[in-house]
Amino acid sequence: MTTIAAPVEIDTPHGPARVTRHEAAEPRALMLLGHGAGGGIAAPDLLAATKVALEAGVSVGLVEQPYRVAGRRAPAPAAQLDAAWLAIVAAQGNDLPLLFGGRSSGARVACRTATEGGAIGVLCLAFPEHPPGRPEKTRLPELLEPTVPILVVQGANDPFGVPAPVGNRAVVVLRGDHSLKSDMPGLRAAVAAWLPLVLE
Repeated sequence: MTTIAAPVEIDTPHGPARVTRHEAAEPRALMLLGHGAGGGIAAPDLLAATKVALEAGVSVGLVEQPYRVAGRRAPAPAAQLDAAWLAIVAAQGNDLPLLFGGRSSGARVACRTATEGGAIGVLCLAFPEHPPGRPEKTRLPELLEPTVPILVVQGANDPFGVPAPVGNRAVVVLRGDHSLKSDMPGLRAAVAAWLPLVLE
């Protein structure tokens, strides 16, 4: 049995953020998931990952960054996103192991803050390796920051690129593009296979 709590506003250095907690019956960990740059927490891949996590006994907090809570679509600078995320992490308490994750921009935030925030694993849905058509503007250094296990779930035709597996980074490539909507069963299977490896 899982429960969904009412969204809670959390003060951050850059305005109020919002977290919607989905609680597993006997949680083994808490996974915080952030949205993409222009999207929200109702993205299909975020909801699919949430369902899989709950089935694995992992509670989930769906995080809305302050700029989205304020009604803006244009994302805040990276430093502001990271500072807000860490404030949200601190507000969750420290009674459960933490997993960080998100889609696209949210995955970047999760990678950049994983070490400081004490995450035991990072889930990256559609990590934007580079801007479309600009492979020289690589963001791969962000994927190298976490020292904990990372799972990247990527669409084979993603115009933002497809990172390669290396070291602590596993990569599952699905049919489809940046939205990951084309293969939800594949996404669910990838997350379901990865979570026990991180939690064991």
